[in-house]
Amino acid sequence: MEERDFFNETNEAKKARLLCPHCRTEAEYGVVWVVRRKKAGLPPRADERDRARFAKFTSYMVRRDDKIACANPRCRKMFEITGLQSVVSL
Repeated sequence: MEERDFFNETNEAKKARLLCPHCRTEAEYGVVWVVRRKKAGLPPRADERDRARFAKFTSYMVRRDDKIACANPRCRKMFEITGLQSVVSL
């Protein structure tokens, strides 16, 4: 079985205060995360190896956006999101 079979996947936007490295303007941005929540039960076609893997899994979030455009209308340059983790455990 694949990892997708053990999780429910949704997209969520969370606010983060980031600093543009080009114009040094700090603003609040909506960063998109893929939230993977562990399912309540094991799928029926699982074997013993899948049961062991399912017991170890936990819910987590993965950051989908790597770059974001500056909120300052005079700048609008793309910059990498470096101040946030890319994977967060829930």
